[in-house]
Amino acid sequence: MGRKIYLENKSRVEALENLVGVLEEAEFFNSEYEEISVDDSLGRITSEPIYAKVSTPHYRASAMDGIAVFSTKTFGAAETNPIILDLEKDAQVVDTGDPIPDRFDSVIMIEHVNFADDNRLQIIAPSFPWQHVRAIGEDMVKQEMLLPSNHQIRPYDIGAMVAANIDSVNVKAKPRVAIIPTGDELVKPGTELKPGDIVEFNSRVMSGLTIEWHGKPVVFPIVPDEYEKIKETVLQAVENSHIIIINAGSSAGRDDYTSSVIEELGKVYTHGVAIKPGKPVVLGVVSGKPVIGIPGYPVSSALTFELFVKPLIYKKLGVEMVEREKVSVKVAKPLYSTLGMEEMVRVKIGRVGENLVATPLERGAGVMMSLVRADGIIKVPRLSEGIEVDLPVEAELFRTLREIEKSILMCGSHDLTLDVINDLFHRIYPGFSLASSHVGSLGGITALKRKEAHAAGMHLLDTETGEYNVSYLQKYLPNEELLLLNLVYRQQGLMVAKGNPLGIKGIETLIDPEIKFINRQKGAGTRILLDYLLEKEGIKGSQISGYKKEEYNHLAVAAAIVANTANVGMGIMAAAEALDLDFIPITEERYDICIPKAFIADERIQKLLHIVCSEDFRKEVENFGGYGTKQTGQIVWSNFLIKEGRLCEINLQEI
Repeated sequence: MGRKIYLENKSRVEALENLVGVLEEAEFFNSEYEEISVDDSLGRITSEPIYAKVSTPHYRASAMDGIAVFSTKTFGAAETNPIILDLEKDAQVVDTGDPIPDRFDSVIMIEHVNFADDNRLQIIAPSFPWQHVRAIGEDMVKQEMLLPSNHQIRPYDIGAMVAANIDSVNVKAKPRVAIIPTGDELVKPGTELKPGDIVEFNSRVMSGLTIEWHGKPVVFPIVPDEYEKIKETVLQAVENSHIIIINAGSSAGRDDYTSSVIEELGKVYTHGVAIKPGKPVVLGVVSGKPVIGIPGYPVSSALTFELFVKPLIYKKLGVEMVEREKVSVKVAKPLYSTLGMEEMVRVKIGRVGENLVATPLERGAGVMMSLVRADGIIKVPRLSEGIEVDLPVEAELFRTLREIEKSILMCGSHDLTLDVINDLFHRIYPGFSLASSHVGSLGGITALKRKEAHAAGMHLLDTETGEYNVSYLQKYLPNEELLLLNLVYRQQGLMVAKGNPLGIKGIETLIDPEIKFINRQKGAGTRILLDYLLEKEGIKGSQISGYKKEEYNHLAVAAAIVANTANVGMGIMAAAEALDLDFIPITEERYDICIPKAFIADERIQKLLHIVCSEDFRKEVENFGGYGTKQTGQIVWSNFLIKEGRLCEINLQEI
């Protein structure tokens, strides 16, 4: 089967409207119904009005534990004129919910009754008609409408239906979404992996989203990149499902058959949408049902599934699609984008001062963790080349604004202990979190200068004094009131493959042309340290193979060595141990957190300080290896008057 190259570049809105129009003509959105047990109806959508089968209560019932009486026989009762009633003819003991005999019309609470003996009682206050008596239909009346059509059933609604003696209910049938993962490289979770294998997980993401949107996922086994097998599976899915998803194979590679399969079985209406990520999406119709080719990269898969499948599910159900909450943010750095493409940029968001600040996450289509870490998404318009810093822009939230308001934004150097802090936030202070952005130590200082972070992590060596961080803060933030809190000391060195097969001994070995090096980005404290050590050895960066190849955190450097795309990289011992690499120690460095005075009394920062000073934090950090906690929580420098000692022990309100 020959390849079919996609040539279109439709806008997202145009592509979706075109598909919806075709499906409306095919009467795809006509609702389907089913009868289910009320007990199983939570979250379902009613297909018709629900009416009460009986009144509730369906008899006159006592609303209290007490004595049923005829009210006229109690008139005149008072403390000075108590009335004696005979239990045989004037009153009857009732409990809450008991039927009220026809000869009575009122209930006196048991607390207000004095029993003279077993057969007589005394009252000292009158009872008015229908006092503490529930009338027939007080709650709901037979044939009263309990729920309208197109109503999503809640726990309260289930209670009302059962109370009205309803045991089954007609609801909209859940749209069945067939999910067909394709690709020779895909394997089931739990498989012993070999190079080239990819664990199939996109179907799990799409299944979860389908359930969240009130649909029913139908996941097919992995289908190899064989045209006839893909076609056969699509035909099977069309028979039994409403919406068919072919995951992967939507691009223009030699084994990408999605477009051709849909064209043979039905019609392709769009192949190629002006969105990033997700451009090669295919929108087609087979036998009056939508068949959509979703790209295989995980971010492309998730985002295009939401953009094109979610609206179809909600429209099929006939209910309004709830949009995400939207807020105005300013971006922490310019967002440059491709003209003509609408780009979906995942961001971390936090409130710094009066502003909500959005920090872009990794933008690659294959970085699933960018969706896990994201607080929201910014859509860069199709006819824009990007978004400038400080200009307000709209962000759609993945989390509630309340949660985002409780996040600390920390920019700067990467360290594994920041993940420990975030985990302890979730354990000790539910609802609060630490969002760290790894932009290098100098990038963290820049973020503080621009009021885009609450704190910055750094380990910047002053090569003239041997001191860490202070001179950089004095140089770049001379007018800011700041303090430095030590987080940890850590071992910096060279990370190499297990067993050190190339016999790397130290910095001087890096000039060997057979050794492939992986570097950190400019502005990173590790890069500054490396350049200092190279200068001491009289080595230029141009002499090192791979010097210009950069990664943005220690684990990424370690991962490159594990993958054998590099033989050695500069990093911390904890990262080497995390990925089972050997480590050649070079120096111990100090890693600090810089906090502006303006944020010290902030509730979020106070909680951060308590975590840093906690025994739980110290124990977890020391378990990593390669860390020292001798000054953890200590103020190592400030440019305003403050007591010496551990910051968490100082009265922050006095600062």
